[in-house]
Amino acid sequence: MHNPSKTEGCREGIIIYTWFSQALQQEYDLVRRMKESPRGHVDLIRHKKSGQLFVLRDFFGNCEVYRKLLHYTCPHLPTVYEVAEGNEKNLVLEEYIQGDTLGFLLEESLFSPEETKKIVAQVCQALWALHSLGAVHRDVKPENIILRGDTAVLIDFDAARLHKPQADNDTHILGTTGFAAPEQYGLSQSGPLADIYSVGILINVMRTGEHPSKKLAEGHLGRVVEKCTHVNPQRRYKNVLRLADAL
Repeated sequence: MHNPSKTEGCREGIIIYTWFSQALQQEYDLVRRMKESPRGHVDLIRHKKSGQLFVLRDFFGNCEVYRKLLHYTCPHLPTVYEVAEGNEKNLVLEEYIQGDTLGFLLEESLFSPEETKKIVAQVCQALWALHSLGAVHRDVKPENIILRGDTAVLIDFDAARLHKPQADNDTHILGTTGFAAPEQYGLSQSGPLADIYSVGILINVMRTGEHPSKKLAEGHLGRVVEKCTHVNPQRRYKNVLRLADAL
């Protein structure tokens, strides 16, 4: 059956998307392209008048988590300033986080146990904020964590989804091989416990440079990794606060 309200909503979305796209071209300059994939691209842009830098995401797919994060404030998540969507294509304007990714830093050296605990505890705070909003990140990995001074910031919500407890599995399989939980491959729906799995892999990589299947971190952190990455989600930590306490 034709749904007038849905049609009007789509039309309004396209109008806003077009207006926002034109405003971006008029008021901002492209500094450089930061990332490109089949789903879209990420640009670093500069506001012409203020000179302030922003990140612009232009991608196809679902932007429901970006909408949830609109103007939400958390020191471990970038601020999302604007979201526009039209015909499944999205524009997201967000805060530019200046710093190095853990992926870049890991090319030089591994992290000490204390550094690992401190950074991962902050990632857990970011995930707690997301999970409290009903969202699951689904792509926690070194390349998506930026160190801004002493503060870890979790970025990139393109793979993120709102958790729907009634669903049997994910509509789209997204995530990064090696970091994605088994349930992200269609076995069941990925919820907050999938992010805990990814954090376990993250801890191991920060300590050893390897996936735990190749080399497990030593001592207490190794035991934390084993619990995080249990194939059965119910055997993992119940939430990221429990995981942070365990660190």
